[in-house]
Amino acid sequence: MRAIVTGQVGMDKQDYLQGIVDLAGSRGEAVELYNVGDMMYAEAPDVKPGRILDLQLGRLNALRRSAFKDIIRESEGKENIIVNTHATFRWRHGLFSAFDFDQVQALKPDVLICLLDNIEIVHARLHRDHAVDATLKDLMVWREEEIMATEIMAQALGIQDRFYVLSRGRHADTTETGYRLICKPEMKTVYPSFPMTHVEKLPDVLKVIDKFRADLADKFIAFDPADVDEKILLDRAIEAAREGLDFVEVEPGSFMGGQEKLKVPVKQVLDIAGDVDGQIYSRDFKMVRQSDMIVSLVPNLPDGSPGLSSGVERELHHAFEHGKEVYVVWHPQKNPSPFITETSTKWFRTVDEAMQYFEDQGMFAQTNLFGH
Repeated sequence: MRAIVTGQVGMDKQDYLQGIVDLAGSRGEAVELYNVGDMMYAEAPDVKPGRILDLQLGRLNALRRSAFKDIIRESEGKENIIVNTHATFRWRHGLFSAFDFDQVQALKPDVLICLLDNIEIVHARLHRDHAVDATLKDLMVWREEEIMATEIMAQALGIQDRFYVLSRGRHADTTETGYRLICKPEMKTVYPSFPMTHVEKLPDVLKVIDKFRADLADKFIAFDPADVDEKILLDRAIEAAREGLDFVEVEPGSFMGGQEKLKVPVKQVLDIAGDVDGQIYSRDFKMVRQSDMIVSLVPNLPDGSPGLSSGVERELHHAFEHGKEVYVVWHPQKNPSPFITETSTKWFRTVDEAMQYFEDQGMFAQTNLFGH
């Protein structure tokens, strides 16, 4: 597949994408990575690292066109390539485009992927690598613009059904997912649906959910909504504000050089409360639509009631309305209501039962990806 991967500054896309290239290489598949930013710097040796976006727009555009021209020429005839670039920039010049459509069209991409990450991690990386003053709010807006511009690019190219939003993930490395999108497009895509916020303090339920997520990720291209967990950040910030604290500490995940904790200003988190909720709503529905199927887990809560959140119900209904295959794993002893059974393709009592059904239906790719 010929892929263009976008994402706002602060994503460390190059390291992530190099991981995909290395993974493909370990499995005997060649993937060529073109980093537009590096190629632009190579053509402008007078520009210091981290300062290229400060250039006058005319020169910046000329450098980008020159880099893309080289990519188009060098990638001709190559089956698997990744072009690491951006769709938009929100910088000192304001908001401006980061691509020229005629060159994107000439590249003939098969798939467009917009990479994202938890916003406080993006914020930390951005300020680590660049002398720029940007708030969490600025970055939330930029992320929406990047997703929308990439989607419009896909629509203009006529490949809107091959536009994907993909998260790097805080705790789970999604390099495997990126690799499959580019090198294993025949694999089925799935949206795992499960309760999140209101089971956060139920460790036994969380173990059940984590195994469910892992089982699906093992056999499908899984777009896991928990890979971006900013709702948890917001809830912690609200709690910290009640206690009179100025900062909330969060786990940086595996992509911040081993740093133990990140201190995030409570006020900045509260300022994006509406953005967090709105983007979760929009992004999760987008990931449902970009998937072939949704598989929802309804766990049994300690009091015996179904762990059926309003979010899960909405996701199931959204998938049904958009003609997706809808599967439900229902753990509670009491049978699900007709609102579940009548809108699902099939429902199961256990995850193992569901996975066996998927295998019997030939949904698993005939590729031994993990050596087992």
